[in-house]
Amino acid sequence: MNNTVRNILAALLGLVGGMLVGSMLNMGVLMISNFVIPFPEGVHPADANSIRDNIQLLETKHYIMPFLAHALGTLIGVFVAFKIIQMFRAPKFIAAGIALVIALLFLWGGLATSKSINSPETPMLVDAVLCYIPMAIIGYWLALRSSPKRG
Repeated sequence: MNNTVRNILAALLGLVGGMLVGSMLNMGVLMISNFVIPFPEGVHPADANSIRDNIQLLETKHYIMPFLAHALGTLIGVFVAFKIIQMFRAPKFIAAGIALVIALLFLWGGLATSKSINSPETPMLVDAVLCYIPMAIIGYWLALRSSPKRG
């Protein structure tokens, strides 16, 4: 297979695989969040309108699980993307680029969701600054460290 085609295929599969696994983890953490830290009476976590209409009832503790979901989703998504790209023996700069794309897509999704439920600015800012780019860097670094050295 031509190197260019192989690298494009690696990038696309890495992006799709990383986003898929990261999104599944993100949703899984969000789905169990009400069991770990129960929402106030009358707030239904699966209903965005319920959250938006009752956002004033949420305390700091209610933002912990979404923060964890966003951070872990990004970290694992980048890690998986790196491993998929590595299977194709594509250059590391491709994995770094895909890591950034995954972080930016998760960031965009997180900000869009925060805006749609009228989340207060402080949790939105903490989430945006700490969950996406830093977790992508850590995920990339962990994947790089766990990779066998090529000779």
